[in-house]
Amino acid sequence: MTFRILHRYLGFFLAGIMMIYAVSGITLIFRNTDTFKQEVQKEITVEAGLTEETLGRALRIRNLNVIDNDGTMLVFEQGAYNPETGEAKFTAKELPVWLDKITHLHKATTNDPLYYFNMFFGASLFFFAVSAFFMFVPKSPIFKKGLWFTLGGILLAIIMLIV
Repeated sequence: MTFRILHRYLGFFLAGIMMIYAVSGITLIFRNTDTFKQEVQKEITVEAGLTEETLGRALRIRNLNVIDNDGTMLVFEQGAYNPETGEAKFTAKELPVWLDKITHLHKATTNDPLYYFNMFFGASLFFFAVSAFFMFVPKSPIFKKGLWFTLGGILLAIIMLIV
């Protein structure tokens, strides 16, 4: 009876969190594309005298491709950089603020306070999955069928990892 009650209320509690993780997970699948991203005009000042390689890192632009360098201005596909002043004006593609925040939640590491939330969420999901097996009598047909579905889920995950 205790597992049923814990499973029920934990399930209701986790439902909202799982919806947010689902949206951020789907968004992260497209992280190498511009899907969901919006163009944002940026004007920032970085270190002066940067080279093409170091400028890309400083502006956080992968594969920065310089089109023109006349000595006074470094022009690249997304904008321009003044090597004398360090001023850069460029167009970046970013997720909307709300979507960026929930993907940050999904990607939190041990260096982030959200790490504790992610640990709680992971442990709760593990309990949620294990407690599901205590919802039915082990000799019942539903439990036995549930074990087959569990095995199917495990096999599908293994196949997806191998392929």
